[in-house]
Amino acid sequence: MTPGPGLLRTILPKGFLASGVNCGVRRYRPDIGLLISEVDAVAAGVFTLNECKAAPVVYCQKLLPADNIRAIITNSGQANAATGPLGFENNLSMVSAAAKALGVDTHQVLVASTGVIGAHLAIDKINPCMPELVSRATDVAENFALAILTTDLVPKTVTTVVHLSEGDVRLTGICKGSGMIHPNMATMLGYLLTDAKIDKNLCQSLLKEATDLSFNMISVDGDSSTNDCVFMMANGEAKAGLTTDADVKAFKKALIEVSQFLAQSIAADGEGASKLIEVEMIGSPSEALAKQAVRGVTMSPLVKTAMHGEDPNWGRILARLGAEKVPAACLDKMTLTLQGKTLFENGSPLAFDKDEVRALLKQTKIHIKIDLKSGTSRATAWGCDLSKKYVDINTEYS
Repeated sequence: MTPGPGLLRTILPKGFLASGVNCGVRRYRPDIGLLISEVDAVAAGVFTLNECKAAPVVYCQKLLPADNIRAIITNSGQANAATGPLGFENNLSMVSAAAKALGVDTHQVLVASTGVIGAHLAIDKINPCMPELVSRATDVAENFALAILTTDLVPKTVTTVVHLSEGDVRLTGICKGSGMIHPNMATMLGYLLTDAKIDKNLCQSLLKEATDLSFNMISVDGDSSTNDCVFMMANGEAKAGLTTDADVKAFKKALIEVSQFLAQSIAADGEGASKLIEVEMIGSPSEALAKQAVRGVTMSPLVKTAMHGEDPNWGRILARLGAEKVPAACLDKMTLTLQGKTLFENGSPLAFDKDEVRALLKQTKIHIKIDLKSGTSRATAWGCDLSKKYVDINTEYS
């Protein structure tokens, strides 16, 4: 699996193109991007569970899953959420302008928006740039990845090759997200592109499963957004499909790995963050309990601030587990490990060298492992530390 950007360019699967340009909403960087499939593609999507859904989310939910999608247009800077009837009119106007520039039907173009809630789309700036977006499209992901950013510090892309029985296929992922990130999706947009042949119902099923193990297992600040969506497009241009059980297994594995890589990239790039926090639970009596518990730990402001301050205060982790309804019988058998050092075991604290653990907490990735010794289920979630800079960013955002 090859991450990008950097010295390596992220090449898109066969038959896909991407572009990003500045239309004038932002001052200095691309602010609108376009992903194109040169042929009709199968497409699936998963969306925010927030009841206040942005116009582009409502629009795409009505279209997906589908087998005739040709493009996804995405703008940054204006979320087009809580914008009333005009928001839906502007959304359709942007989609129609992209479809016209591409020479396809309007219903073949998906859309996503990210930015400030309550801000109307600057249609007078967005629509005229559609021909330029189409003419500048290449097989490289980076310009699109830049165009969809908001408070992100870095663009997030990754690509891999999957070996199937009929030949190799490419799978490329692109995402954005930094703040308003919370399980059940957040202010994050994700795009998964493959040149494999996949049935639309299988595509939807695979995307849902991968999302549940990746994007739905991250949290930055506990706030769930109005605009979240993750799309998957499969155009079949590699002429290889998921024709055997082994093919499905191999592709699913790659899809989960790509999705988890992108999810961790979002958590690591959390607003003001300096550390990625990974919380792993094993030995749980159920998967549901494990997921709830690890997500709860990543959301805890007390845990997040302790990790930022490099304070091995394991009591905050234990308290959060109790708050997430982990049974006392499990906690009495639990082993809690921080950065490879066991601090709590079988219901009792262990003596440890505080200075040694503090030094380990200076690392940019923090690993918390919890073994309940009460079953076979497991789950992993990702979050980040909470810093003073997070407050600064969000007091100045709009």
